[in-house]
Amino acid sequence: MLHSKANWKSLQIDTDAELIKDIPLEISPVVEKLLLQRDIHLASEAKKFLSPSLDDLHHPENIQGMEKATLRVKEAINKNEKILVYGDYDADGVTSTSVLIKALEELGANCSYYIPNRFTEGYGPNETAFRLAYTNGFTLIITVDNGITAVHEAEIAKQLGIDLIITDHHEAQDELPDAYAIIHPALSIDYPFNELAGVGVAFKFAQHLLGYFPEHLLELVAIGTIADLVPLRGENRILVYHGLKALTSSNTPGILALKQICQLEGSVAEEDVGFKIGPRLNAVGRLQDAGLAVELLLTEFLEEANELAEEINRLNQERQRIVESITKEAEKMVDPDSNGVLIVYNENWNEGVLGIVASKLVRRFDRPAIVMNLNPETNELKGSARSIPAFDMFKNCMKVRHLFLKFGGHAQAAGMTVAKDNIEELQAALNNFVAEQLTEEDFKQEIVISGTVEVSDINEHIIDEINRLAPYGMGNPKPIFKVKEIPADKRLIGSKRNHLKLQFQKDGNVLDGIGFGIGEVYHKISPNTPLQVIGELGINEWNGNRKPQIMIQDVKIDEWQLFDYRGKRNVDLSFLDKEKTIAVSREPLLDSNIQRIDYNIDVMNLNEADHLVLIDMPTDLNDLIAIIKQIKPVNIYACFKVHESAYLKTFPSREDFIWLYALIHKRKTVDMNREVSGIMKAKSWSKEHILFMVEVFSELEFISVEHGVLSIKPNPDKKDLETSRIYQERLRKLEVEQTLYYSNYEQFKKWFESHMDYLVKPKEEIVNGLS
Repeated sequence: MLHSKANWKSLQIDTDAELIKDIPLEISPVVEKLLLQRDIHLASEAKKFLSPSLDDLHHPENIQGMEKATLRVKEAINKNEKILVYGDYDADGVTSTSVLIKALEELGANCSYYIPNRFTEGYGPNETAFRLAYTNGFTLIITVDNGITAVHEAEIAKQLGIDLIITDHHEAQDELPDAYAIIHPALSIDYPFNELAGVGVAFKFAQHLLGYFPEHLLELVAIGTIADLVPLRGENRILVYHGLKALTSSNTPGILALKQICQLEGSVAEEDVGFKIGPRLNAVGRLQDAGLAVELLLTEFLEEANELAEEINRLNQERQRIVESITKEAEKMVDPDSNGVLIVYNENWNEGVLGIVASKLVRRFDRPAIVMNLNPETNELKGSARSIPAFDMFKNCMKVRHLFLKFGGHAQAAGMTVAKDNIEELQAALNNFVAEQLTEEDFKQEIVISGTVEVSDINEHIIDEINRLAPYGMGNPKPIFKVKEIPADKRLIGSKRNHLKLQFQKDGNVLDGIGFGIGEVYHKISPNTPLQVIGELGINEWNGNRKPQIMIQDVKIDEWQLFDYRGKRNVDLSFLDKEKTIAVSREPLLDSNIQRIDYNIDVMNLNEADHLVLIDMPTDLNDLIAIIKQIKPVNIYACFKVHESAYLKTFPSREDFIWLYALIHKRKTVDMNREVSGIMKAKSWSKEHILFMVEVFSELEFISVEHGVLSIKPNPDKKDLETSRIYQERLRKLEVEQTLYYSNYEQFKKWFESHMDYLVKPKEEIVNGLS
């Protein structure tokens, strides 16, 4: 048995569920089920999903406040008023800023932008910035990706005589700012899609301002939308689908420089934005003023773009170094045995990266984590929290809201400021909530499986069809499939041999599996055992060859495993969990941390253990059976060696015993010292064969033995050969060796299974959904 690192949850559908074919649509059953999982039930809906069209985007004029805001901007342009675009320091914020600035400049506006500093100003509008804008002569401020909670700042703008237009997508609170106009899809009853990213809202405003659909801005929309992790459904899917195509063919200097620094060639995918472009744009605001990122996206000169991209890349590398350094420090502070919320803090930790560090702690320890920076002057802690799926960080922290100076967020992520004096009380409270709400299984990460596929059904065509569901992201996750098959080959790869490579074969189809960073499971997979792997299906292209593969995320084996190391030298079992291992050995073990027993132990004193290592063979199979039934192992490692084999020696037949006894009876005495060689030659017996029969006769008192001379006893009691202890011991040893050493693997495993009635096949957890 091999336990998975994560909890696997499978989506299921009604076996009769199918798309309603309101139009002709040719798709495979696998893709049909994936569409049903996404609540797509009509073939017409499926066609729109699989072939996103710009014609299906909604008209921006349906967003409340759009017309009023547009008229005010055009009035400002006509009067040459100074317009300030007030952005945010993350990738969504800088792309939103860039989109609107480009649109305003195209219209001839007298405009500029302002992005607050993460460390000195924080998120969103602030009074100081608005007063500075007034001093510099700005009469119109347009927020992008922020502002919907800026009630006080809107009042300040009004007092200063500045018109404020808010474009945002974040959740509104009970009181809305008294702004000149608010453009917020979720607040517009006539607008059918309310999940646009900040850049999506800015794009809609730009479209309405320009009076045409600005396809040249789609590349920026794709970056901000993917980076902000909004659901890639509806309009977001259409914008990103076409935005990625625009990124692929872009001639924009800033984009070209970014792609070059990210080493992106060919088609740009959502992963390229999410893991390469987005993090670099985010890094700027995490370490300094995010205006550098906006300048890159706005510049019209390739040389300047390359210089800016180099600087942004340097900042990203610095961000990575800082994250790595803080993570190492934080990991040393963590109690690995803690079953509560991990809370760590220190002075001089960069607040801009603490959310990333918290995420790393969650992945490393499978515990909710809070990472904060200590300000020694105020004795306050400020930082970020990340959680596991089973623990709602926002809800539980709100139970002790009085302990925070500032707090906000959602179930899996939050930001906070707390007085250092309250940290122990906060730790105790959160730990109590964890203890009350979670079981041991809840600490494991969750992976939702889209379905199970057979190796024989996996080919390039089906993978290409599945990939029509891209771009993937929030609300449209990349499908995770389960494959269950006996690996035809397994090996460790990589310079550190820490990656696992598997190969599955069935009905002529071959599927390669690659598991990066999970090489430790290599030794935990026994031969001829069905292995379950889950991961993403894809095509591996190498030297012009295309082969289906699965990028393995997790593995498990539900059935018990037998590792057959019989007769092998220097077996490495260092990977075993010592606390869950019992070894049967007469001699001391090299690893003293493993519990060692022998076959004479009182089994009632043994606790259950996952792993049973068998170094010595029993003299009686029942002794081993008793140990198995008591400790209930799920993995057995047979490391037997035989030095003097009973199985390889011929066991005397009844006729052999009769012949030898008749010889002794006839002669009355036989001097074995002189005659054993003659007997061996006459019968082709080994000396050990003859001496064994002599020992049996002597034990049964058929003969007496003195100084190697055998003498017949007159009128001995009649006894069956099988009443001899020596005879029975030899039979038992023969049975033990035949069963445990000389059997083939299938026989060997079947014998163990016949005595493992405690095994129960686990049930896979099902979640509400479709598969």
